[in-house]
Amino acid sequence: MELVRMSTTIALVTGANKGIGLATARQLAELGMTVHLGSRDLSRGVRAAEQLAAQGVVVHPLGIDIADDASVRKAADFLQAEHGRLDVLVNNAGTLARKAALTITADDLRPEFETNVFGLVRVIHTMLPLLRRSDAARVVNLSSTSAVFTHTADPSTMFAQSDDSFAYAASKAAVTMLTLKYANAFRADPALAHAKVNAVTPGYVATDLNAFQGVRTTEEGARASVRLATLGPDGPSGGFFDDQGPVPW
Repeated sequence: MELVRMSTTIALVTGANKGIGLATARQLAELGMTVHLGSRDLSRGVRAAEQLAAQGVVVHPLGIDIADDASVRKAADFLQAEHGRLDVLVNNAGTLARKAALTITADDLRPEFETNVFGLVRVIHTMLPLLRRSDAARVVNLSSTSAVFTHTADPSTMFAQSDDSFAYAASKAAVTMLTLKYANAFRADPALAHAKVNAVTPGYVATDLNAFQGVRTTEEGARASVRLATLGPDGPSGGFFDDQGPVPW
């Protein structure tokens, strides 16, 4: 997959005030993109942007709560007024609430599905007019290795042995399927046929979602998103990747 360095590309990374999202925003900005650092709490986004600025990296904090229609609409209106388009959308925001599978109720599923699935759809749907105005739109959706069926079906893996990510894994499996469905829909739409949408797994990254037990850094975890966000015109769409290449579903 060819990496393309873009100097005037407009990017939005959701959930970017910390962790993998912050590392993704940094790496895209270092490529020369105009990066909007999306954060549910704008004050945290401002602090994250200041942190990067102190290191010589310029990003622009943008308040966006992906679980709230009005917030997402406001962010889209800002991008429309400021740029008139959106070239790169990284749907990084997500949540994980650990609870054993046999204790989970339907209501327990709602927080993760509201953010990880419905929030993702809310953002893509609202940003579609802006993506249509891009000459090379790229959408990257954060999925998870925990959502890979072949791993979870193997009793020897950590994904089979742990059941406290029940809702998270199911929500991320939905993200991967939605990505494929979006890719098919993009191909069928003349105004989006040039756009590419892919799912990525960052790997087992040390973040607050896993109490910093992961073995990868956030900078390593961001690589797959950045790679898919900078695909050339011959790049894939509708795939699932890590930073080494395609991942089995």
